[in-house]
Amino acid sequence: MKGEPVTRAIKTNFAERYFSAGDGLLLYARDYGHDNPQTKGTLPIVCLAGLSRNSRDFHLLAEQLSTHPEKPHRVVALDYRGRGFSAWDPDKSHYQLPVEAEDVLTACAALDVEQAIFIGTSRGGLILHLLAAMRPTLLRGVILNDIGPLIETSGLLLIRQYLEAQTVLNSWDAAVESLKRVHGASFPALDQADWDDMAEAIFKEKDGMIVADFDPALIEPLRSISEDTPMADLWTLYEGLKPLPLMTIRGENSAILSPATFAEMAKRHPRMRSVAAAGQGHAPLLHRPDLLAEILGFINGIS
Repeated sequence: MKGEPVTRAIKTNFAERYFSAGDGLLLYARDYGHDNPQTKGTLPIVCLAGLSRNSRDFHLLAEQLSTHPEKPHRVVALDYRGRGFSAWDPDKSHYQLPVEAEDVLTACAALDVEQAIFIGTSRGGLILHLLAAMRPTLLRGVILNDIGPLIETSGLLLIRQYLEAQTVLNSWDAAVESLKRVHGASFPALDQADWDDMAEAIFKEKDGMIVADFDPALIEPLRSISEDTPMADLWTLYEGLKPLPLMTIRGENSAILSPATFAEMAKRHPRMRSVAAAGQGHAPLLHRPDLLAEILGFINGIS
């Protein structure tokens, strides 16, 4: 299957699920804790990654949530089309939010998820804005990770810059060092293990080299953006999240979610739990102890 990665990540505590999108494209998800009888009494958690990212972003968080000694949850983490183990789409025009939102609905039906708490990082959070309008009964609670109804153009330009600059690397050590060069200033809180985990989430082995694990066509919509490009305003869709328990995490050094937008989100959703990720940029790693504690508190408050 084109785009299928081979990684050195060790498979533990999850089942691999393959299913077909509405148009027949083969999609993939990791399913943690599904066979644990203790998770049957708690809400499942569905994790949605960023633009070029995949289910591996959530591996450490999913392990901790699905094996929690007191209240474990089933955790489903998706690979969108064109990322990770999901197939690359021959029609590149399908790499857009409405199609990916439909894919999430298809995944939930295929995996018997009737209601869940959703965690959306970056693009995943934008998808959740759409799902709140498309299928509000599916959502029991939402965590937005460094994303909101307004995206900073300067932040998108930075994302385009580092995605375009990613090159083929000859070792995993080189991949880690590349990430440190690009993101180190925004992520002083990370330790060596975090950088190693990030590399394994972002890259894959292919023909003996280390390459980014996504279809390069995903970058195309970003190429037309300039500093003067007006960004889409999703405040109307954000209204759909107001009936729900909501937590928004902002990276202290984020270039995507501005302090002003973060504050306005709290103003418009007075019950929103606002969390700052100290020493992290876009997008914060959720398994780190400070954020894990916040996530557990939020989830336990719902289920």
